[in-house]
Amino acid sequence: MHTVDDYAKYRTAHRDGWSIRQIARSFHVSRRTVREALASPEPKPYTRTKPPPAPVLGPFTALIDQILRDDRDAPPKQRHTAAQLFRRLQDEHGYPGSYPTVRRYVAAHRQRSSPTFIPLAHPPGHRLEADFGHIHVDFPDGRRLVPVLVTVWAYSNAPFVLALPTERTEAILHGMVRALEFFGASPREVWWDNPKTVATTILRGRQRQLHPRYAALASHYTFEAKFCLPAQAHEKPDVESGVRAVQRRFATPVPRVADITELNEHMRQRCLDERRRAVRSASGAFVIGDRLTEELAAAVRLPERVFDPCIERQAVADKYQTVAFDANRYSVPRPWAFRAVTVKGYVDRVVVVAGGRVVAEHPRCYDRSVQVLDPVHYLATLERRPAALDHAPVYRDWQPTAALAGLRRELEGRHGTPAGTRQFIRVLQLLAEHPQARVERAIAACRAGHAVSAEAIIQRTRVLAAAEAGRTSASGTSYENTILPPASVPPPDLSRFNRLLDGAATAEWPEARAEGGTESTIET
Repeated sequence: MHTVDDYAKYRTAHRDGWSIRQIARSFHVSRRTVREALASPEPKPYTRTKPPPAPVLGPFTALIDQILRDDRDAPPKQRHTAAQLFRRLQDEHGYPGSYPTVRRYVAAHRQRSSPTFIPLAHPPGHRLEADFGHIHVDFPDGRRLVPVLVTVWAYSNAPFVLALPTERTEAILHGMVRALEFFGASPREVWWDNPKTVATTILRGRQRQLHPRYAALASHYTFEAKFCLPAQAHEKPDVESGVRAVQRRFATPVPRVADITELNEHMRQRCLDERRRAVRSASGAFVIGDRLTEELAAAVRLPERVFDPCIERQAVADKYQTVAFDANRYSVPRPWAFRAVTVKGYVDRVVVVAGGRVVAEHPRCYDRSVQVLDPVHYLATLERRPAALDHAPVYRDWQPTAALAGLRRELEGRHGTPAGTRQFIRVLQLLAEHPQARVERAIAACRAGHAVSAEAIIQRTRVLAAAEAGRTSASGTSYENTILPPASVPPPDLSRFNRLLDGAATAEWPEARAEGGTESTIET
């Protein structure tokens, strides 16, 4: 194979007066090669003038074409490769030829049938694309695969990335609200693939049956819900590239974080850093931040009220004061047992609403068949069943603070187990109306005044509540720092009873009654 340098040597020698014969002898090439070099400054590449003969493949080309046509209607991952097609020709039709012949024919056929596209350009503020990706993250308990919601503006390529615990509808609602708040504007169109959590039913063409809550989100932020055709993810290329960028740049090396909150802070900072990056596209080079400014200026302003990113379920509380949601059960206070309530599922919590107000709130559980119970919800029932304090899982597994645990030991040691337990339950019932910190302050104040009893703690808690609300006594003195003195009762004088028995105290009876009344008042 001769190169351009070889041709240059031959042509230079001929320029200096060498004959073709001399050049051929000196460089050990044929005279034909020398003449070709003199006729052209560089070698001509080899080109096939005729297609290679395929006498063996000829009878099978129609069959191969039919198989490839049928593949167009098959799922992408269930179409014939050249090797599979070659084996099928051998097994089913007795093909005697070689595999390379089949491979070349299939490659040429698919090249002819490959789709082509028209370059698109979207105006600023018009289109936002959304999709889920997955990245590995190192947490203190090990490496886990985390779903991340990626949203990208089509005009500026500005991204927003949020790690979520799941890909359910409530997570999508939460992620979209966070994305729109991050940008401070809403697009006119939001494009997705066809996740069932957003598009519950695929109708004809691009028509979709939307999830009611996603439809409410679109109505709230006044954007139009758009979807790609099935198996046509290339219709939203910006977010597809954004997912790859998150995996290869944002999450490389593998992030090492304490929790998902720290991971989202990392992702947020990377999204802000992207605004300084310059990119090159078919429309030219630009800085993402510059185009984002144009994007947000043309986008829709956000409404004053933030959308409530949750899904809602109607439920009825059972005799165990629990309502069902997402294969788990969550407790409600006793007054709402056997009553209809609304359960609102957020990405991180579950809220129970009844009578126009929140009656219970729990952390969201993503396991199955789990009871998420709040000990405070069962305090009213606990008074009638004090043995449940040690035998019911909701209290047996409950880890009280040191102040509450110490109070129970002190009350049971002073009044005995049954009576002390009942007094402790009365103190626990304060948690249904007062913050735990306030109750513990009342316990500490009563201990300082050596008046540790359920009644004293209850009174003290109410005094603290009044003080925190800014109320004072009629004399203008605040009860915030008041320590109630212990009540003292004088020992009884038994000699008075002896005088009564002897009949000598008849004249003193009015005085005895008066003194007895004084003692009764003090005792009370």
